[in-house]
Amino acid sequence: MEEIQRTIERLKTGAEIYACGGYLAQLDSLHQMDIYISLGFERLGRKNEDIRKIYEVSYENWNQTFYALLLKFLGAPNNSEAFLKLARTVEYRLILQYSHQPKTLEALLIGASGLLNSYDIDDYTHSLEREFAYLSHKHKIERMSAKEWVTKRIYPQNHPVLRMAQAAAFFSQRTFILDSMLRCRNPKDVALLFEVNASDYWTNHFVPAYDSSAQIKRIGHIKSNILGINVVAQLQFAYGCYTGKDFLRDRAITLLENSPAESNSKVSRWTAFGVRPRNAFETQALIQLGDCYCKEKRCEACPIGRRIIKSVKSRL
Repeated sequence: MEEIQRTIERLKTGAEIYACGGYLAQLDSLHQMDIYISLGFERLGRKNEDIRKIYEVSYENWNQTFYALLLKFLGAPNNSEAFLKLARTVEYRLILQYSHQPKTLEALLIGASGLLNSYDIDDYTHSLEREFAYLSHKHKIERMSAKEWVTKRIYPQNHPVLRMAQAAAFFSQRTFILDSMLRCRNPKDVALLFEVNASDYWTNHFVPAYDSSAQIKRIGHIKSNILGINVVAQLQFAYGCYTGKDFLRDRAITLLENSPAESNSKVSRWTAFGVRPRNAFETQALIQLGDCYCKEKRCEACPIGRRIIKSVKSRL
């Protein structure tokens, strides 16, 4: 028992640096797959719970839920809560009402964010402000505070105002969005779904009233993959669970398996030990492992920790 306890203590000591990555990297592909499957489905279940919470505060409306989830992941992670609030401030019913007027959608989203007045005014943004003043009075929209947004040390392509302009273009050019999202099977389908450019004004702007070199501001390949993994696949799985449609849950898993492995700080902590995930299903499993076991030092409950402890017991 002392040997087992020492093993557990060593595991917990190494949890902060994801030290089990070396053990995982040395496992054969079959045993790695067992771990990925366990953690991958656990991750889907956790995401399903998160989506159901958004669904509950979205008047149990799946279109509003998709809209909120899309805004959450369209921007940088440190603006996700602000984007969720924006989705509640400008509800999807208003987006549908003005879906044939892309500039009106820009006025609604950017105006309601509270960021429009944080920048100098030019003719275009002045017209957005005038339109939002009318719309906010008509629909009783309370403007958010600019302080709720992170705008410093953000890549220009990820600036929240630019993402709102892209969202306006997306919702003005797409109909039956939820149905289209549920039909996606691979990254190509996702890329086609999100293949939109912000309006012409943004070709020469990353932020309001500040000129930049000409560049079409489209939702890029990397962001499209992020949306496919975190919005499309997760909502397919959650909606499949809600409706009892197994084919939607299967489609979500297929989409993750067909999507490239994610490249971010959470995944790189595992790849540093030689772990080589092949697709997004496996990187989602690794993120689940780090977030829910390593950070919490839940080594005795972890599928890797249990294997290591079991191997020690078998030698005693």
